[in-house]
Amino acid sequence: MNEEKSTKTKVKVSSSSNVIVFPDFEKLKSEVEKKRTELSMLLLERDELRFVICKNIETEYMLKLGSIEYKAYEAQCAALRLKRKIDLIQAKKNRQEKIIISAIEETLDEEFAEYQKQLDEQIDKVNAAIKRSKAEVLSDEENKELKKLYRKIAKALHPDINPDVSEAQVQLFDNAVSAYKSGDLGTLRIISEMVGNNPLPEQHKDAMTQLVEERERLEGLLESIRESIENIKSEYPYTMKDILEDTKKTEQKKQELESVIEQYNELISIYKAKIEEILR
Repeated sequence: MNEEKSTKTKVKVSSSSNVIVFPDFEKLKSEVEKKRTELSMLLLERDELRFVICKNIETEYMLKLGSIEYKAYEAQCAALRLKRKIDLIQAKKNRQEKIIISAIEETLDEEFAEYQKQLDEQIDKVNAAIKRSKAEVLSDEENKELKKLYRKIAKALHPDINPDVSEAQVQLFDNAVSAYKSGDLGTLRIISEMVGNNPLPEQHKDAMTQLVEERERLEGLLESIRESIENIKSEYPYTMKDILEDTKKTEQKKQELESVIEQYNELISIYKAKIEEILR
């Protein structure tokens, strides 16, 4: 009798299929499904940080401080270029070579190409911020639906959650990411209608092994995504969040940049005077 009772606690017979279902298998299956759900939520959190929150922070930062930050970097580049120009002129003079300013300027253009590239990138960021600030904003309800649909799609198509997705499904997910980034609710609705949740394996002799391996794989991914979220929160532009949320801190940052500009402008005046003196 005790043996019969013990057996009943270990197995359950499905009335519809007469398949013996082991509680350990069902528990593991449920655990894997929970981890998939948790992973889809973390992926949403990470992508919301990357594509929405950080973009909004950078937009606000560029609109409030981007132009003055550009001027500070521009002044720094100008000062460094003049300092290098002094070195090149002085070297020519020391070797008693003819000083051709146009040739020196060409050398400086080559040496400071990367600085100019970064200046251009800063302009692009400011322009992008202006464009983004004028874009249509989703309502709270629409934004809620956007996140809900994206999480559903990620759970069904994200390669990390579903390693066996086809190339076409990966492309579909990439389209979903693009739609999420741009707030394209209509496209996400269409993609959402096309996908469903990938079923977990039914019980057979290899199913337990598959589920154990899947659980371990998901645990590794969860750890990786959590780390990714922490990294995003420790880097620009997220680190500017506190400054932008505090008017005093924003003003303090602006004053710091203005002070930097003033210091570089003083250096620029000194270097220009030095060049005139050398060329006399």
